[in-house]
Amino acid sequence: MAAFFASVIWMSGEHARGAQIHPLRVVPNPHCGRTYSVAKPSMQNVNMRDCLYLLTGLPVSRLAELVRRIDTIPLHAHAYSHHLNLRLGTEAPADMLAFAARHSLQGLNIHVEDGEARSLRHMSPEDRHGFGLQARALGLALHVETSSTALEDLQEAVEIAHATGARAVRCYPRHHGPLSHVIARTIEDLRRLDAIDPGGKLAFRLEQHEDLKAAELLRIVTEVANPRLSLLFDFGNMVNAFETPDHAFAIMAPKITEAHIKDIRIGEDRGGWSQIACKSGEGQADFHRLLLALLLLGEEKPQVTAYALQEENGMVSPAFRFPGEPADPVIAWRAPSTTDPEPGESLDRRLDRERREADEQVAHVRGVLEDLKIAASRILARQGIGV
Repeated sequence: MAAFFASVIWMSGEHARGAQIHPLRVVPNPHCGRTYSVAKPSMQNVNMRDCLYLLTGLPVSRLAELVRRIDTIPLHAHAYSHHLNLRLGTEAPADMLAFAARHSLQGLNIHVEDGEARSLRHMSPEDRHGFGLQARALGLALHVETSSTALEDLQEAVEIAHATGARAVRCYPRHHGPLSHVIARTIEDLRRLDAIDPGGKLAFRLEQHEDLKAAELLRIVTEVANPRLSLLFDFGNMVNAFETPDHAFAIMAPKITEAHIKDIRIGEDRGGWSQIACKSGEGQADFHRLLLALLLLGEEKPQVTAYALQEENGMVSPAFRFPGEPADPVIAWRAPSTTDPEPGESLDRRLDRERREADEQVAHVRGVLEDLKIAASRILARQGIGV
Protein backbone atom coordinates (compact mmCIF):
# COMPACT_ATOMS: atom_id res chain seq x y z
CA MET A 1 0.00 0.00 0.00
CA ALA A 2 2.86 2.41 0.72
CA ALA A 3 4.16 1.90 -2.81
CA PHE A 4 0.70 2.63 -4.17
CA PHE A 5 0.51 5.90 -2.23
CA ALA A 6 3.92 6.92 -3.55
CA SER A 7 2.62 6.44 -7.08
CA VAL A 8 -0.49 8.59 -6.68
CA ILE A 9 0.65 11.72 -4.85
CA TRP A 10 0.97 15.03 -6.62
CA MET A 11 4.04 16.84 -7.85
CA SER A 12 6.76 14.24 -7.86
CA GLY A 13 9.58 14.14 -10.39
CA GLU A 14 8.92 16.32 -13.43
CA HIS A 15 6.18 18.32 -11.70
CA ALA A 16 8.60 19.44 -8.98
CA ARG A 17 11.25 20.38 -11.54
CA GLY A 18 8.64 22.17 -13.64
CA ALA A 19 7.82 24.39 -10.70
CA GLN A 20 11.36 25.71 -10.83
CA ILE A 21 12.04 26.13 -14.54
CA HIS A 22 8.79 27.42 -16.04
CA PRO A 23 8.12 30.87 -14.60
CA LEU A 24 5.06 32.75 -15.82
CA ARG A 25 5.59 36.17 -14.31
CA VAL A 26 7.27 37.98 -11.44
CA VAL A 27 5.20 39.58 -8.70
CA PRO A 28 6.12 41.37 -5.46
CA ASN A 29 6.26 39.25 -2.34
CA PRO A 30 4.51 41.33 0.35
CA HIS A 31 5.87 39.10 3.12
CA CYS A 32 9.56 39.55 2.56
CA GLY A 33 9.97 42.57 0.28
CA ARG A 34 11.47 40.45 -2.49
CA THR A 35 10.13 39.01 -5.70
CA TYR A 36 9.42 35.48 -6.82
CA SER A 37 8.24 33.78 -9.96
CA VAL A 38 4.82 32.21 -10.18
CA ALA A 39 5.37 28.66 -11.35
CA LYS A 40 3.64 27.28 -14.41
CA PRO A 41 0.60 25.27 -13.32
CA SER A 42 0.92 21.53 -13.82
CA MET A 43 -2.84 20.92 -13.53
CA GLN A 44 -3.91 18.43 -16.16
CA ASN A 45 -7.31 17.80 -17.67
CA VAL A 46 -8.37 14.75 -15.71
CA ASN A 47 -10.61 12.34 -17.61
CA MET A 48 -12.08 8.96 -16.74
CA ARG A 49 -9.13 7.13 -18.24
CA ASP A 50 -6.84 8.99 -15.83
CA CYS A 51 -9.05 8.02 -12.89
CA LEU A 52 -9.12 4.39 -13.96
CA TYR A 53 -5.32 4.45 -14.20
CA LEU A 54 -5.06 5.87 -10.67
CA LEU A 55 -6.98 2.89 -9.32
CA THR A 56 -4.99 0.26 -11.19
CA GLY A 57 -3.56 -2.31 -8.81
CA LEU A 58 -6.02 -1.74 -5.98
CA PRO A 59 -7.58 -4.98 -4.68
CA VAL A 60 -11.31 -5.41 -5.18
CA SER A 61 -11.91 -5.14 -1.44
CA ARG A 62 -10.19 -1.74 -1.33
CA LEU A 63 -12.11 -0.50 -4.38
CA ALA A 64 -15.40 -1.40 -2.71
CA GLU A 65 -14.22 0.24 0.50
CA LEU A 66 -13.21 3.35 -1.46
CA VAL A 67 -16.75 3.69 -2.83
CA ARG A 68 -18.19 3.39 0.67
CA ARG A 69 -15.77 5.99 2.03
CA ILE A 70 -16.57 8.44 -0.74
CA ASP A 71 -20.29 8.07 0.03
CA THR A 72 -19.69 8.89 3.70
CA ILE A 73 -16.75 11.31 3.48
CA PRO A 74 -16.90 13.88 6.33
CA LEU A 75 -16.58 17.14 4.40
CA HIS A 76 -16.34 20.26 6.55
CA ALA A 77 -16.64 23.91 5.68
CA HIS A 78 -13.61 25.95 6.66
CA ALA A 79 -14.14 29.52 7.78
CA TYR A 80 -11.00 30.68 5.93
CA SER A 81 -13.01 30.27 2.73
CA HIS A 82 -14.89 33.40 3.91
CA HIS A 83 -11.83 35.01 5.52
CA LEU A 84 -12.32 38.46 4.00
CA ASN A 85 -16.06 38.46 4.62
CA LEU A 86 -15.40 37.61 8.26
CA ARG A 87 -12.51 40.07 8.64
CA LEU A 88 -13.57 43.03 6.48
CA GLY A 89 -17.26 42.36 5.87
CA THR A 90 -20.18 41.76 8.17
CA GLU A 91 -20.24 37.97 8.38
CA ALA A 92 -20.17 36.21 11.74
CA PRO A 93 -19.49 32.59 12.75
CA ALA A 94 -23.21 31.78 12.46
CA ASP A 95 -22.99 32.60 8.74
CA MET A 96 -20.46 29.81 8.34
CA LEU A 97 -22.85 27.37 9.98
CA ALA A 98 -25.45 28.44 7.42
CA PHE A 99 -22.91 27.95 4.60
CA ALA A 100 -22.08 24.44 5.79
CA ALA A 101 -25.75 23.51 6.16
CA ARG A 102 -26.67 24.95 2.76
CA HIS A 103 -24.07 22.72 1.12
CA SER A 104 -25.04 19.64 3.20
CA LEU A 105 -21.59 19.42 4.75
CA GLN A 106 -20.87 17.47 7.92
CA GLY A 107 -19.01 20.05 9.96
CA LEU A 108 -17.27 23.40 10.30
CA ASN A 109 -13.66 24.24 11.11
CA ILE A 110 -13.46 27.73 12.55
CA HIS A 111 -10.61 29.79 14.01
CA VAL A 112 -11.02 31.45 17.39
CA GLU A 113 -10.48 34.85 15.69
CA ASP A 114 -12.78 34.41 12.66
CA GLY A 115 -15.25 37.27 12.67
CA GLU A 116 -13.08 39.80 14.49
CA ALA A 117 -15.26 41.41 17.21
CA ARG A 118 -17.97 38.86 16.39
CA SER A 119 -15.58 35.90 16.76
CA LEU A 120 -15.75 32.99 19.18
CA ARG A 121 -12.91 34.65 21.08
CA HIS A 122 -15.07 37.67 21.87
CA MET A 123 -18.39 35.88 22.42
CA SER A 124 -19.86 35.62 25.88
CA PRO A 125 -20.05 32.12 27.41
CA GLU A 126 -23.79 32.14 26.70
CA ASP A 127 -23.27 33.02 23.04
CA ARG A 128 -20.63 30.33 22.63
CA HIS A 129 -23.03 27.79 24.10
CA GLY A 130 -25.76 29.02 21.76
CA PHE A 131 -23.41 28.71 18.78
CA GLY A 132 -22.73 25.11 19.72
CA LEU A 133 -26.44 24.38 20.08
CA GLN A 134 -27.05 25.86 16.63
CA ALA A 135 -24.32 23.65 15.15
CA ARG A 136 -25.79 20.53 16.73
CA ALA A 137 -29.28 21.43 15.55
CA LEU A 138 -27.89 21.55 12.01
CA GLY A 139 -26.06 18.25 12.47
CA LEU A 140 -22.63 19.89 12.15
CA ALA A 141 -19.48 18.80 13.96
CA LEU A 142 -17.32 21.69 15.17
CA HIS A 143 -13.52 21.85 15.08
CA VAL A 144 -11.87 24.88 16.69
CA GLU A 145 -8.57 26.22 15.33
CA THR A 146 -5.82 28.37 16.82
CA SER A 147 -2.56 29.54 15.28
CA SER A 148 -0.25 28.67 18.13
CA THR A 149 0.85 25.95 20.53
CA ALA A 150 1.56 28.40 23.37
CA LEU A 151 -0.14 27.50 26.64
CA GLU A 152 -2.46 30.50 26.83
CA ASP A 153 -3.60 30.06 23.22
CA LEU A 154 -4.28 26.34 23.64
CA GLN A 155 -6.14 27.04 26.88
CA GLU A 156 -8.33 29.57 25.10
CA ALA A 157 -9.05 27.20 22.22
CA VAL A 158 -9.92 24.35 24.60
CA GLU A 159 -12.20 26.62 26.63
CA ILE A 160 -14.03 27.63 23.44
CA ALA A 161 -14.18 24.02 22.25
CA HIS A 162 -15.73 22.90 25.53
CA ALA A 163 -18.26 25.75 25.49
CA THR A 164 -19.35 25.02 21.92
CA GLY A 165 -19.22 21.24 22.13
CA ALA A 166 -16.45 21.01 19.53
CA ARG A 167 -14.73 17.69 18.95
CA ALA A 168 -11.22 18.77 18.00
CA VAL A 169 -8.67 21.59 18.27
CA ARG A 170 -6.14 22.33 15.54
CA CYS A 171 -2.90 24.13 16.30
CA TYR A 172 0.55 24.77 14.85
CA PRO A 173 3.75 26.19 16.37
CA ARG A 174 4.82 29.75 15.69
CA HIS A 175 8.03 29.71 17.70
CA HIS A 176 11.08 31.20 16.03
CA GLY A 177 14.80 30.77 16.40
CA PRO A 178 17.01 27.71 15.87
CA LEU A 179 15.05 24.71 14.60
CA SER A 180 16.12 22.59 17.58
CA HIS A 181 14.66 25.25 19.88
CA VAL A 182 11.38 25.40 17.94
CA ILE A 183 10.95 21.62 18.09
CA ALA A 184 11.82 21.41 21.81
CA ARG A 185 9.41 24.20 22.73
CA THR A 186 6.61 22.69 20.66
CA ILE A 187 7.06 19.31 22.35
CA GLU A 188 7.00 21.05 25.72
CA ASP A 189 3.82 22.91 24.73
CA LEU A 190 1.97 19.82 23.57
CA ARG A 191 2.91 17.71 26.58
CA ARG A 192 0.47 19.94 28.48
CA LEU A 193 -2.59 18.75 26.53
CA ASP A 194 -3.82 16.38 29.22
CA ALA A 195 -3.57 19.14 31.81
CA ILE A 196 -5.41 21.58 29.54
CA ASP A 197 -8.14 19.06 28.69
CA PRO A 198 -8.14 16.72 31.71
CA GLY A 199 -11.48 15.16 30.81
CA GLY A 200 -10.05 13.91 27.52
CA LYS A 201 -12.97 15.28 25.53
CA LEU A 202 -10.99 16.65 22.60
CA ALA A 203 -8.79 15.40 19.80
CA PHE A 204 -5.84 17.62 18.89
CA ARG A 205 -4.41 18.12 15.39
CA LEU A 206 -0.94 19.49 14.70
CA GLU A 207 -0.90 21.05 11.25
CA GLN A 208 2.09 21.18 8.93
CA HIS A 209 2.17 24.93 8.45
CA GLU A 210 5.00 26.12 6.21
CA ASP A 211 8.10 26.04 8.41
CA LEU A 212 8.53 22.50 9.79
CA LYS A 213 9.19 19.46 7.62
CA ALA A 214 7.19 16.26 7.78
CA ALA A 215 9.83 14.30 9.70
CA GLU A 216 10.08 17.08 12.28
CA LEU A 217 6.31 17.06 12.80
CA LEU A 218 6.30 13.28 13.12
CA ARG A 219 9.09 13.54 15.69
CA ILE A 220 7.05 16.03 17.72
CA VAL A 221 3.94 13.84 17.75
CA THR A 222 6.00 10.74 18.55
CA GLU A 223 7.82 12.36 21.46
CA VAL A 224 4.66 13.90 22.91
CA ALA A 225 3.17 10.38 22.80
CA ASN A 226 -0.40 11.47 23.42
CA PRO A 227 -2.91 9.21 21.63
CA ARG A 228 -5.23 12.21 21.19
CA LEU A 229 -2.60 14.13 19.18
CA SER A 230 -2.30 13.50 15.44
CA LEU A 231 -1.35 15.35 12.25
CA LEU A 232 -3.35 17.52 9.88
CA PHE A 233 -2.29 17.32 6.23
CA ASP A 234 -2.70 20.54 4.24
CA PHE A 235 -2.60 20.25 0.43
CA GLY A 236 0.04 22.96 0.04
CA ASN A 237 1.75 24.06 3.26
CA MET A 238 4.72 21.73 2.91
CA VAL A 239 6.10 23.57 -0.11
CA ASN A 240 7.21 26.53 2.04
CA ALA A 241 9.40 24.02 3.90
CA PHE A 242 10.84 22.94 0.52
CA GLU A 243 9.06 19.60 0.51
CA THR A 244 6.86 18.04 -2.14
CA PRO A 245 3.47 16.65 -1.12
CA ASP A 246 4.43 13.07 -2.03
CA HIS A 247 7.42 13.18 0.30
CA ALA A 248 5.51 14.86 3.13
CA PHE A 249 2.54 12.53 2.81
CA ALA A 250 4.67 9.37 2.86
CA ILE A 251 6.21 10.45 6.18
CA MET A 252 3.08 11.86 7.80
CA ALA A 253 0.63 9.17 6.61
CA PRO A 254 0.59 7.01 9.77
CA LYS A 255 -0.53 9.98 11.88
CA ILE A 256 -2.83 11.92 9.51
CA THR A 257 -6.41 12.20 10.77
CA GLU A 258 -7.54 15.45 9.15
CA ALA A 259 -6.94 17.43 5.96
CA HIS A 260 -7.25 20.97 4.63
CA ILE A 261 -8.23 20.97 0.95
CA LYS A 262 -7.07 23.87 -1.20
CA ASP A 263 -5.22 24.58 -4.45
CA ILE A 264 -1.91 26.38 -4.82
CA ARG A 265 0.79 27.39 -7.24
CA ILE A 266 4.44 27.27 -6.27
CA GLY A 267 6.62 30.34 -6.54
CA GLU A 268 10.40 30.63 -6.53
CA ASP A 269 11.47 32.65 -3.49
CA ARG A 270 15.16 33.24 -2.65
CA GLY A 271 16.03 29.71 -3.76
CA GLY A 272 13.12 28.14 -1.90
CA TRP A 273 9.42 27.79 -2.66
CA SER A 274 6.66 30.22 -1.78
CA GLN A 275 2.99 29.30 -1.75
CA ILE A 276 0.43 31.19 -3.83
CA ALA A 277 -3.07 29.96 -3.08
CA CYS A 278 -5.46 29.97 -6.02
CA LYS A 279 -8.93 28.90 -7.03
CA SER A 280 -9.46 25.15 -6.72
CA GLY A 281 -8.84 23.43 -10.04
CA GLU A 282 -6.53 26.14 -11.38
CA GLY A 283 -3.29 25.31 -9.57
CA GLN A 284 -0.81 22.51 -9.12
CA ALA A 285 -2.59 20.40 -6.52
CA ASP A 286 -3.82 17.13 -7.99
CA PHE A 287 -7.07 16.74 -6.07
CA HIS A 288 -7.82 13.29 -7.50
CA ARG A 289 -4.53 11.81 -6.35
CA LEU A 290 -4.45 13.51 -2.95
CA LEU A 291 -8.03 12.69 -2.04
CA LEU A 292 -7.59 9.10 -3.17
CA ALA A 293 -4.53 8.65 -0.98
CA LEU A 294 -6.23 10.22 2.03
CA LEU A 295 -9.40 8.17 1.58
CA LEU A 296 -7.41 4.95 1.55
CA LEU A 297 -5.67 5.62 4.86
CA GLY A 298 -6.84 3.15 7.48
CA GLU A 299 -7.48 -0.51 6.86
CA GLU A 300 -10.53 -1.41 8.95
CA LYS A 301 -12.00 2.10 9.20
CA PRO A 302 -11.19 5.52 7.70
CA GLN A 303 -8.17 7.10 9.35
CA VAL A 304 -9.01 10.62 8.18
CA THR A 305 -12.07 11.89 10.03
CA ALA A 306 -12.49 15.40 8.57
CA TYR A 307 -11.76 17.04 5.21
CA ALA A 308 -12.05 20.83 5.53
CA LEU A 309 -12.71 22.86 2.37
CA GLN A 310 -10.30 25.77 2.69
CA GLU A 311 -10.51 27.94 -0.42
CA GLU A 312 -7.76 30.57 -0.04
CA ASN A 313 -7.47 32.28 -3.42
CA GLY A 314 -5.11 35.24 -3.00
CA MET A 315 -3.24 34.06 0.11
CA VAL A 316 0.54 34.28 -0.33
CA SER A 317 3.22 32.98 2.03
CA PRO A 318 7.01 33.02 1.60
CA ALA A 319 9.62 30.28 1.69
CA PHE A 320 10.82 29.27 5.16
CA ARG A 321 13.21 26.40 4.38
CA PHE A 322 15.86 26.22 1.71
CA PRO A 323 18.11 23.75 -0.07
CA GLY A 324 21.57 23.54 1.45
CA GLU A 325 20.46 24.98 4.79
CA PRO A 326 22.52 24.18 7.92
CA ALA A 327 21.61 21.29 10.20
CA ASP A 328 19.95 23.63 12.69
CA PRO A 329 18.53 26.47 10.56
CA VAL A 330 16.95 29.53 12.09
CA ILE A 331 13.16 29.61 11.71
CA ALA A 332 11.93 33.14 11.04
CA TRP A 333 9.13 34.75 13.02
CA ARG A 334 5.81 35.03 11.21
CA ALA A 335 2.30 36.26 11.72
CA PRO A 336 -0.71 34.00 11.21
CA SER A 337 -1.92 33.52 7.64
CA THR A 338 -4.05 36.25 6.11
CA THR A 339 -5.38 37.35 2.72
CA ASP A 340 -5.68 40.94 1.58
CA PRO A 341 -7.93 42.41 -1.13
CA GLU A 342 -6.28 42.81 -4.51
CA PRO A 343 -5.43 46.34 -5.72
CA GLY A 344 -7.95 47.69 -8.21
CA GLU A 345 -10.84 45.51 -7.05
CA SER A 346 -13.53 47.07 -4.88
CA LEU A 347 -14.11 45.48 -1.50
CA ASP A 348 -17.71 44.64 -2.37
CA ARG A 349 -16.64 42.80 -5.53
CA ARG A 350 -13.90 40.97 -3.67
CA LEU A 351 -16.25 39.83 -0.91
CA ASP A 352 -18.78 38.66 -3.47
CA ARG A 353 -16.08 36.79 -5.39
CA GLU A 354 -14.85 35.11 -2.22
CA ARG A 355 -18.32 33.81 -1.43
CA ARG A 356 -18.76 32.57 -4.99
CA GLU A 357 -15.39 30.81 -5.03
CA ALA A 358 -16.18 29.07 -1.74
CA ASP A 359 -19.40 27.74 -3.28
CA GLU A 360 -17.53 26.62 -6.38
CA GLN A 361 -14.89 24.78 -4.35
CA VAL A 362 -17.56 22.59 -2.78
CA ALA A 363 -18.80 21.65 -6.26
CA HIS A 364 -15.25 21.06 -7.50
CA VAL A 365 -14.34 18.70 -4.66
CA ARG A 366 -17.60 16.80 -5.00
CA GLY A 367 -16.92 16.45 -8.71
CA VAL A 368 -13.51 14.95 -8.00
CA LEU A 369 -15.01 12.50 -5.53
CA GLU A 370 -17.66 11.51 -8.07
CA ASP A 371 -14.94 10.88 -10.67
CA LEU A 372 -13.17 8.50 -8.29
CA LYS A 373 -16.41 6.75 -7.35
CA ILE A 374 -17.43 6.21 -10.97
CA ALA A 375 -13.98 4.85 -11.86
CA ALA A 376 -13.96 2.44 -8.92
CA SER A 377 -17.52 1.30 -9.70
CA ARG A 378 -16.63 0.62 -13.33
CA ILE A 379 -13.67 -1.55 -12.37
CA LEU A 380 -15.83 -3.47 -9.92
CA ALA A 381 -18.60 -3.87 -12.51
CA ARG A 382 -16.12 -5.41 -14.97
CA GLN A 383 -15.49 -8.07 -12.37
CA GLY A 384 -19.18 -8.63 -11.79
CA ILE A 385 -19.30 -6.81 -8.46
CA GLY A 386 -22.00 -4.25 -7.79
CA VAL A 387 -21.76 -1.49 -5.20
